[in-house]
Amino acid sequence: MSPTRHGWITTPLTAGLIRGALDLERTERGLLPHRLPARARAQCADPQLHMAESQPSGVRLVFRSRATAVELDTLATKRVYVGAPPRPDGVYDLLVDGRPAGRACVTGGATLTIDMATGTVEHRPGPVATVRFTGLPAEAKDVEIWLPHNETTELVALRTDAPVEPVPDQGRTVWLHHGSSISHGSDAASPTTTWPALAASLGGVELINLGLGGSALLDPFTARALRDTPADLISVKLGINLVNTDLMRLRAFGPAVHGFLDTVREGHPGTPLLVVSPILCPIHEDTPGPSAPDLGALSAGRLRFRAAGDPAERAYGKLTLGVIREELARIVRERAAEDPHLYHLDGRDLYGEADFAELPLPDDLHPDAAAHRRIGERFAALAFAPGGPFANGSG
Repeated sequence: MSPTRHGWITTPLTAGLIRGALDLERTERGLLPHRLPARARAQCADPQLHMAESQPSGVRLVFRSRATAVELDTLATKRVYVGAPPRPDGVYDLLVDGRPAGRACVTGGATLTIDMATGTVEHRPGPVATVRFTGLPAEAKDVEIWLPHNETTELVALRTDAPVEPVPDQGRTVWLHHGSSISHGSDAASPTTTWPALAASLGGVELINLGLGGSALLDPFTARALRDTPADLISVKLGINLVNTDLMRLRAFGPAVHGFLDTVREGHPGTPLLVVSPILCPIHEDTPGPSAPDLGALSAGRLRFRAAGDPAERAYGKLTLGVIREELARIVRERAAEDPHLYHLDGRDLYGEADFAELPLPDDLHPDAAAHRRIGERFAALAFAPGGPFANGSG
């Protein structure tokens, strides 16, 4: 660390201060957290995947300090959808000794303009901005800054008014989770209130969130990332993106699930592994994908989605959420005969018909902030509570 303006201290951004990322890329400005390793990123050129994995859901700076003020320079990449309402700025959540202590946003940054009607994307560069937290208690404390879950965030500089040191690894239980945009955070209010972050907090575990918006597609490189990441508990929430993208048929789905689980088990043969099927999503319960933007709603300034498939196509192997739930339950039931640490959770136990009636999906695909809280609380109650699949592994 080195002195800077008015006695402030600049601390180099290193891996010892960052949790929740699988890779850290050195850039011209600083450090870019990634949630997939470089080898995985090199095996797929899909822009959606690259955008999703570079959005630091669950990634946070963690350090110990007596600082009363903290500044973090970042370069965000913000998304703009043509014709849709403006997206809110990404949120930074501050925790002090594990308790919420502040929330902030920054304006500016780069812009990614996405035209859903044409599929075109335009990137415009922008300036670095500074997020500030002041009025922190002067005693020694653990400080966490959770990065925006839905904005690619390049870390440029960390400044404090007192020295910073890494928080030693105290052997906390690590929960590794993979899923779709719902696990990524979709319309959650902030990075600590995505459903996996809430569930991790309630379960007293350390989260590594590989929820990848639009990209939970049974990719072998994602399975290898799960295989190679140290973890005490693992969950995979599968299904909705396979319908969204109309990526495969039933004939391919079952073997792909087996292959995905086989790969994870290569690195974690006895780790509790929970397979979670999709939450309720009425437009795709019985209608295959792909999902498509509702252009009528978009012309009225609202972002909504519709199911573009035909229910009759189920006879030809097209996937619906109902089909996927039945297949996942069957696969886990059969594998569990030889794998006593493999478990299944029906996603409708997290968010079902009664929840949809009370807390409908605003865009017909993604839960809102209140539903994220409900899903996180229910997952914690089902998975981490006594008798749950993660009960013996949680701290």
